Amino acid sequence: MPFRDLSQRRLASLLARSVARDALPPSLIFSGPSASDLRETAVATAQSINCLQPVVKNDERDACGTCAACTRIARGMHPDVLVIEPGDSGSIKVDQIRDMIDRTGFRPFEGRRRVVIVDQADLMIAAAQNALLKTLEEPPPSSVFILATTRPDMLLLTVQSRCPRLRFQSASREEIDEDARDVAQDVLAQIAATGDFGRRMDAAKDLMAKTGAGGRSDRDQLASHLHAMASLLRDVEVLAASADARVLANADVRPRIDQLAKAFGGNRGLRAFEAVDRALTALDENANAKIVADWLVLQL
Repeated sequence: MPFRDLSQRRLASLLARSVARDALPPSLIFSGPSASDLRETAVATAQSINCLQPVVKNDERDACGTCAACTRIARGMHPDVLVIEPGDSGSIKVDQIRDMIDRTGFRPFEGRRRVVIVDQADLMIAAAQNALLKTLEEPPPSSVFILATTRPDMLLLTVQSRCPRLRFQSASREEIDEDARDVAQDVLAQIAATGDFGRRMDAAKDLMAKTGAGGRSDRDQLASHLHAMASLLRDVEVLAASADARVLANADVRPRIDQLAKAFGGNRGLRAFEAVDRALTALDENANAKIVADWLVLQL
């Protein structure tokens, strides 16, 4: 299924731009509540990379969905797209990972790049995850590894640290609250206006707004601000790529997004999105909220 048919439109757009720029990281973790969304997006990424008649528009590369390569990838029959999934035992064994590593040591047979999809990656036994570590540290230049999981916390920290993570939202997730979005907008605007260390630390304090006020924990409140920030950065990338504005999640604050796009469009926006995602991961792992906020404003 091409990116344009996926329900996770903003993440699909981000991936489509990364493929078009040949800037896709060699290893990624796709995490979210829907295993089917994760797998469909991983397959769409493989199709986008290896499509014989790609659709390139607005700085995005999508698959045609109908060529021989796309059809074979969808059927699980393409020699350069490997899908690793749990066997009869309900887990992914070390032999499966070692066999996959051996196969990725060769150049792609016919595609642009080999894509390895580890479906339900949280079901890799510890030995299998450890066997994968060296490959994630030094991935073959012609391969991309996608670990799809609804339980990213079950992956070893050493595995998590080697893979940028993309978080998928539930289709039924509630709208980000306006207070959180206001905080996120103001912090991004402050950071866009200065590189001064002191003023960035002031922005970190603003990012911590309403924490410690009772009700929600510091980490929960900061996470709300960061989810709003991630949503804004996705919209910035949509505008920076001149994509269809109808997919904007925050269309009601379009003028503010236009302003942010001047500073955060392109590679800076992609790096900022990844930094926000890493900050959310740290909060999930019970990191101190203030330390996370301080670190983040220095990365944006």
